[in-house]
Amino acid sequence: MTRVVVVHHDPAVGAEQAALLRSAGYDAEACGGPLVEHCPVLEAHPCPLADRADVLVYDAWAAGSGESGHELIAQVRDLYADLPLVLTGVDEDLAWVETEGPERVTPLRGRPDLQRLTAAIESALADQGMAV
Repeated sequence: MTRVVVVHHDPAVGAEQAALLRSAGYDAEACGGPLVEHCPVLEAHPCPLADRADVLVYDAWAAGSGESGHELIAQVRDLYADLPLVLTGVDEDLAWVETEGPERVTPLRGRPDLQRLTAAIESALADQGMAV
């Protein structure tokens, strides 16, 4: 079973996305991210949730602003370069989103439904290891 960690700035939305993923057969956990919980990643320390994950689903706004989100994703990539990462809530204001290279993510625009979210997760898993 694929283990997914969903990190969202709105705990209710994160819990909803995790529940959707569980209904589709994923082992999913939700995290409120650095706005809600202590985030070891921002201190360049491993995250116990990420350590158990096969794929990460991060809200682009999990750290508040777009620039803070960029810093968070850069830290995640530094610690977990080979771990597939789906970035939700992506919009045209986020010029920093990379689909290739060391900060590679699988971007997903708007609020994802189950079909789009699972498709993005499966795409990210298929591309695993290509970010390095």
